[in-house]
Amino acid sequence: MSDSLLIRQVRVVAEDSPLSAEVDVLVEGGVIRSVAVDLPVPEGAKVVEGRGRLLMPAMFDAHVHFREPGFEAKEDIASGTEAAINGGITGVVMMPNTSPAIDSATVVKAVLDKAKAVARIPVYTSGCITKGRGGKELAAIDGMRALGVRMLTDDGDGVGDPAVLYRAMQYAGEFGMFFASHCEVHELAGPRALNEGPMSYRLGIKGSPACAEEIMIDRDIRLAHATGAHIHIQHVSSRLGMETIRWWKERGDVRVTAEVAPHHLMFRDEDIGNYDTHYKMNPPLRTAEDNVALLEGLKSGVFDLLATDHAPHTPFEKAQDFTSAPNGITGLDTALVSMFDRFIARGEFGWDQLVKRYSAEPRRLMGLDPVPVVEGGFAEFLLFDPEASTTFTAEFMKSKSRNTPFLDQTLRGRIDLVVRGVEILLER
Repeated sequence: MSDSLLIRQVRVVAEDSPLSAEVDVLVEGGVIRSVAVDLPVPEGAKVVEGRGRLLMPAMFDAHVHFREPGFEAKEDIASGTEAAINGGITGVVMMPNTSPAIDSATVVKAVLDKAKAVARIPVYTSGCITKGRGGKELAAIDGMRALGVRMLTDDGDGVGDPAVLYRAMQYAGEFGMFFASHCEVHELAGPRALNEGPMSYRLGIKGSPACAEEIMIDRDIRLAHATGAHIHIQHVSSRLGMETIRWWKERGDVRVTAEVAPHHLMFRDEDIGNYDTHYKMNPPLRTAEDNVALLEGLKSGVFDLLATDHAPHTPFEKAQDFTSAPNGITGLDTALVSMFDRFIARGEFGWDQLVKRYSAEPRRLMGLDPVPVVEGGFAEFLLFDPEASTTFTAEFMKSKSRNTPFLDQTLRGRIDLVVRGVEILLER
């Protein structure tokens, strides 16, 4: 972009304060030089009128599946990062359930090198806890650590043997790494198609009980308590799971963080209707009561962050019968707008809460600094129009996959501009 960018008469969003009055924001050389009223227009500056719109830190998603290497027909790093930009996101953490799995320095290097070559935003990757995500033998953890990996997870599955996870925590916790836990007792979860309850009985499909998730949430936090490791609980879906995390946090003697996904706040098992595979995911959608409890957990801080668990699949895969279709929902293109439409626009919480949970805290989890819109700060922000709308057509979305209930729906809100440093990544 031009060396100078002036956004005029915009309201600034921060994680720890209400919306500002209308101000002008001047960016020069990728740095926010001034936030003030009635700034003069520098010669040659690009001017964006911001009246009625909101300027906020760009989002950061700490849980995405880009399917590369091995499953590039679903998604790859290039398309996944463009979907992120389309959703106002300027940093992501990849999960390691690829083929080959990201379980060694060799695979980590290949993934990061590819990301540097094709992505316009920073891409971080997690590494496996166990070799090949097999749950038996520890992965080559030290080699991955040397390349900057901080998060260890076998996401897609839990580590079934607690002794293996215990040893991993003893070993890697000393390196400053942390463990992101997909909590599921595999033997109890069954086919993992949908929540066990009235809806599963009506559809005639064996359901997955919430306790399959809740048991392992408690188990993995207990292992972290015993070893002194940092445990991060992924994609929590049930009220009792959330309450378990709250109980451990209130004890204060274990480092535990947790995330919730937008789909577990918005959708429930009843939405599956006539076997709609767009609503099939793991953990499965639970009940309306779980939705209410999880939302309270986000607002009260039981959940440190929001993360999409962006899980793309091809239309052919999702067109199978409900039991055979893979689990997963895309989320990068839709998360920010849908959170505004479903919650902020309806007064459930404010923009400050969303910026904290979907921008600042995910970065802190990864040892990164937040990117507030303040004088002297790095320019990494988005411009949002709450009076406009977005229709999520196949042409609009940048992900290779379209497995989302929001396909062809129109929601309130629109992302108009995404800036990182000296580059305008998106402008509508």
